Amino acid sequence: MSRMGDVLAGFHAAWEFESDSVLIRYERGIRTPKLFQALGERRIPLDALAGVTLTPGRRGTVVLRAEPRPGADPLMEAAADQLKESCDPYRLVLPADKETLAEYYADELRARLKQDSGVAERFLVPAPEVPLQFKAYDGKASFDGRTVRFRWFWTGASTAKWKAGDQSFAVSELSGVEWRSPEVLEGHLRLLRGESAPVQADQDPAAVVFGLGYGPVHESLPFAAAVLAAVRSAVSAVPVGAASPRRDPADIAERIRHLGELHQAGLVTDEEFSVKKAELLAEL
Repeated sequence: MSRMGDVLAGFHAAWEFESDSVLIRYERGIRTPKLFQALGERRIPLDALAGVTLTPGRRGTVVLRAEPRPGADPLMEAAADQLKESCDPYRLVLPADKETLAEYYADELRARLKQDSGVAERFLVPAPEVPLQFKAYDGKASFDGRTVRFRWFWTGASTAKWKAGDQSFAVSELSGVEWRSPEVLEGHLRLLRGESAPVQADQDPAAVVFGLGYGPVHESLPFAAAVLAAVRSAVSAVPVGAASPRRDPADIAERIRHLGELHQAGLVTDEEFSVKKAELLAEL
């Protein structure tokens, strides 16, 4: 930007332009979307952006939008295009009289973005901070950064979940997260472990289901994003047992299988998969 620290204030948020990032501060007013209030502020590195647009908005407004690169932001990856336009954290709605100023900043941003900004190989935007928790319809979900826990409610949980008992999942055993917005039918949060999940979410002990007032976007989406980011971080820290002379072949096979699941889910790049697999095979 031409002057570091320049601020462009719109409805519900203000963008502060810095040399290598945009700091977005969301308002906490009663009319501000609850997701924005929950996020508080976010620093978006310019490397995490693919483009910038400025378009006419409703009722005498203009909309400045930064387009995140695929794979750069765990929040947007978890959201999977399910957010309503009004809850898009990359949109800044401004009064029409700020259009010239907004165009100036849009041009400044575009000039600083990389021309080749394809899929990011790792998350570039920080994940929501843990610990996090929320109430779903059939249980309480909590995450401390290492373990996801589901504690079932006797009023909402299915017989299948009661029989399975309260659940605890280490990040290291997960391959991803499936978030289905509570604003659509059959909204849920499902933890993925590589295998397909043919059963409905209300019968799956690795999932909690949403409902009216349960698992709202501003609680369940940051939760899903934090878990997704932790899963990705765990991939880059997969232990390879360098100190042990030989390992159980069954253990190695299991770890290669898990690595393959992460690769198939798109959480490990081709290069990371090849390197880690070779390291594991070298332990046999």
